[in-house]
Amino acid sequence: MAVLHSRPLAIERPVRRRKTSSSGAPPPGSRRKIAGRAALAALVLLAIVTGSLAGLMLVYSTDLPQIEDLEHYRPSTVTDLYDRNGQLIGTIALQQRIIVGYNDFAPILREAVISIEDKNFESHAGINVFRVLGAAIHDIRSHSRGQGASTLTMQLARNLFLNDDRNFRRKIQEAYLAIQIERAFTKQQIFTLYGNQIYLGSGMYGFEAASEYYFSKHAKDLNLTEAALLAGLPKGPVAFSPLLYPERSLRRRNLVISEMESDGKITHAEAVAARAAPLGLHISQPGIAVAPWFQEEVRRELDERFGSEEVGQAGLKVETTLDLNLQKTANRAVLDGLAADERRHGWKGELPNVFAAGATLDGYRHPDWTAKAQPGDYVHALVTRVLPLEIDARIGPPRQAGSAIILLPQDWQWTGHRTADTLVKPGDIIYVHLSAQMEGGVERASLEQDSGMQGALMAIDNTSGDVLAMVGGRDYALSVFNRATQAERQVGSSFKPYVYTAAMEDGMKPSDIIIDGPVRWGSYVPHDYENNFKGPMTLTTAFADSRNIPALKLAAHVGIQNVIAMAHRFGVTSKIPPYLPIALGAVGITLQEQVASYSVFPNDGIRVAPHLIRKVMNADGITLWEDKPQVRQVIDQKTARTMMTLLQAVTAHGTGAAAMQLNHPLGGKTGTTSDFTDAWFLGFSPSVTCGVWVGYDSRQSLGNKQTGAVAALPIWMTFMKAAIAGKPDEQFPGADDPPATAAPANLALVSGAPDQRR
Repeated sequence: MAVLHSRPLAIERPVRRRKTSSSGAPPPGSRRKIAGRAALAALVLLAIVTGSLAGLMLVYSTDLPQIEDLEHYRPSTVTDLYDRNGQLIGTIALQQRIIVGYNDFAPILREAVISIEDKNFESHAGINVFRVLGAAIHDIRSHSRGQGASTLTMQLARNLFLNDDRNFRRKIQEAYLAIQIERAFTKQQIFTLYGNQIYLGSGMYGFEAASEYYFSKHAKDLNLTEAALLAGLPKGPVAFSPLLYPERSLRRRNLVISEMESDGKITHAEAVAARAAPLGLHISQPGIAVAPWFQEEVRRELDERFGSEEVGQAGLKVETTLDLNLQKTANRAVLDGLAADERRHGWKGELPNVFAAGATLDGYRHPDWTAKAQPGDYVHALVTRVLPLEIDARIGPPRQAGSAIILLPQDWQWTGHRTADTLVKPGDIIYVHLSAQMEGGVERASLEQDSGMQGALMAIDNTSGDVLAMVGGRDYALSVFNRATQAERQVGSSFKPYVYTAAMEDGMKPSDIIIDGPVRWGSYVPHDYENNFKGPMTLTTAFADSRNIPALKLAAHVGIQNVIAMAHRFGVTSKIPPYLPIALGAVGITLQEQVASYSVFPNDGIRVAPHLIRKVMNADGITLWEDKPQVRQVIDQKTARTMMTLLQAVTAHGTGAAAMQLNHPLGGKTGTTSDFTDAWFLGFSPSVTCGVWVGYDSRQSLGNKQTGAVAALPIWMTFMKAAIAGKPDEQFPGADDPPATAAPANLALVSGAPDQRR
């Protein structure tokens, strides 16, 4: 019998319906359960977030710096250079930054920064948890650069301790450091650190430096529009640069203003007026450095001793040897002297033209224009318009205030051209000397010529070796090469003191007679500058008149090897070949070495090595290093004072006699090379030794008869007039000694027969 299987019948049960209120909402008990579950879920989520962040922070914080180090943190600051009288002459910096306190930030600036960068700055503990987590998740999912979400404190942590990589790891590290910073510092301290640290474009770090650069005022004096512009820069110092992208910068500034309005920091009327205002920039261009070549030499020495990072960031205070007032005189003396030399040669023209180079008037920028020019400066200008009796030009970007200049007929009269349209044309680059005069509200300038002629000057204090002034060329913006310390140029007759010093040590006397007449050494037949012979004369006269034949006879008499050894004793480092013409200066020596050598004579035979730095201190005023003068005896006192007789004769009645008009104890020597390629004057007072060189880098001729007395001596005299001011009573050592008894003529020299000693 078959058994049938069947499913049991489902039993229907009555359905229980939830009780609802008359409005259809769940009863109160049910609402509490839902709320409880939601709270529990929120707590779980918060615990997960907090735990995740804690775990991530633990993982990513193991190699982070200690926040305690921040208590002793010093933002990177400039190294200040001072002259010997305590005047600031310049700075060395990797970052342009000026450190100020919290109250030195205008309240409107602080409000602008907080509105655009971190609205909850005053209330949060360093981070916005959900924004940070959201940004991190976005990173992981998109594999792209991270979103924002950084608070001011996190930005500070990144700028101080981290790099600019936008990734998950760095965001967690930022958060960890921000929390630590918030625990250790007050909000005012945090904002102060941030305000001094943040980069704001154009090489400016911190709001004070940026304020002075963009608006020529202190950060505490900023108005609403200025504060809003600076507050908008941290997000993109380059992207929102008011110099590179003014339209973007304006939109960003107006966004900051709108945020301030929505935060209730300013009224609607203030916001409307501010958004309608222009950028209002007033760029503070750096002045032309007073001693750029000197500063660069100091920087190199500091870098070598302390390292470039320490020099560029540690805020050192450096007391240099420079005399700022004498340096200004040196600058003017060199530029005025070269301008006079150029004018003597007449107008050459051959001006570069921007159109020929494919540029435009509006687009052209000259290297001279990176610094603000002042009346009295020599600078290159761009001709913008030419009329028969007027030249219009500019010395800066178009439409920049104060860039327009004007030249009238008297300003180019020396060229021999009566009208401007025969002299220059639009697009020409001209060289001008700025005047303090104005013409119709425009600055006047006189036309000069820049043919490429260069000059160099160096002066030292005889007693200490302090370098008082240094000029390494005509225009640092065009050439940083230092012709005072780096250029080895043939020195011409300024080498003769080494020859005569060797002769004096060998027993010669200033009163000895020597024959200035024809002579031959093998195939070498020398002659004098004037191409004549003057017969018998004293060594003093031969030296003062810079006669070549006597110098060669003396060198042959004592031996050229002894002359070379004497030059090296004085500090000349050049390798000098042992050939007789070396006695006439056919060897390259730097101006610095020549100046140091000549200072031996007024120092009674003692050489004090030139130096640039007296003392280096850290930011707390503690001395880190002090340079002591390096002193050594080169020649004995008797020889030095004997040579002083010869050197003073040069400025009394010899080739440097023009110096007599200074009416002061002076000595020195001219130097001129073949074909007039180099012109020198080296000379001294009892307290200061100064040397001047003039020439072309290309070693082309300066022109016929452009001797040391013509091209270099006037520059030297201009400088020395300032160097001896206020020193009417100084005398050379031994000035009161009785004159030496005259000796009979030296027959070997009279005959002119060369001595065989070498």
